[in-house]
Amino acid sequence: MKTVKQLLQVKGGTVFAVAPGDSVLDAIKVMAEKSVGALVVLEAGRLAGMVSERDYARKVILLGRSSQDTPVREIMTARVITVQSEQTVEDCMALMTQYRIRHLPVVDGGKLAGVLSIGDLIKEVIADREETIKQLESYIHS
Repeated sequence: MKTVKQLLQVKGGTVFAVAPGDSVLDAIKVMAEKSVGALVVLEAGRLAGMVSERDYARKVILLGRSSQDTPVREIMTARVITVQSEQTVEDCMALMTQYRIRHLPVVDGGKLAGVLSIGDLIKEVIADREETIKQLESYIHS
């Protein structure tokens, strides 16, 4: 199974972010524009939290708050579960299951290296299983 570092080499380390003081409306616009379900919240270049469509739905829409008047800091998840480059896809899947999250920032040496989504991990698991099947079929036919 691949490591986080190997996945990021293929996916790239592009991170879409907002600041804690940005409006939730601005954050939702970035998510829509970039076709992502969550954004990293950076304050002075450091990871301050994550904000997701789920946060928006539960903490803005359901409470009747204004997207334009609510700052990201009021709805973001401040206690972020992170992973490091040497961890495996299996480690990431276990964390996502345990904490019921869909996005994992990758932090190495205190620096943000990228973000992995549940979709990235599932794609890798499927590719790994397909490769195993091909190898077994090749073995059977030889």
